Amino acid sequence: MSWNPALDPDCPKGDAIDAIETVIVPRARDLGGFEVRRALPAPKRQMVGPFIFFDQMGPAEFVTGKGIDVRPHPHIGLATVTYLYKGKIHHRDSVGTDQWIEPGAVNWMVAGHGITHSERTDGEIRQKPHDLFGIQTWVALPKDAED
Repeated sequence: MSWNPALDPDCPKGDAIDAIETVIVPRARDLGGFEVRRALPAPKRQMVGPFIFFDQMGPAEFVTGKGIDVRPHPHIGLATVTYLYKGKIHHRDSVGTDQWIEPGAVNWMVAGHGITHSERTDGEIRQKPHDLFGIQTWVALPKDAED
């Protein structure tokens, strides 16, 4: 179900359930020494419903002193949903949020007119080897929710 009824997919019935419209092979993207696999957008499928990006982080193993360093960067007109299976990420943003994202928790960041944030592994986490595995989706907000 989509926030935009015009984008709702048809539910397949009978033999149509086996029909595959598009096969998406995620591309590897480097985020400053850390690789994610990005399934959306893809050349033949820019969005699925409101989801404009879909990234898989890891599974990755970091040696002592290493981790992710996604430096402060802006978002506008979208929301990100981050979910971890393993590891911890330190999230900070320009509206004062300063929290750790841990396995099983959901981080939902809404950036209407704009927000700047960073995601890092820092502090005690880097003092020993550690793992990271999770997903992040980016949801395109409807025009009236961009504020």
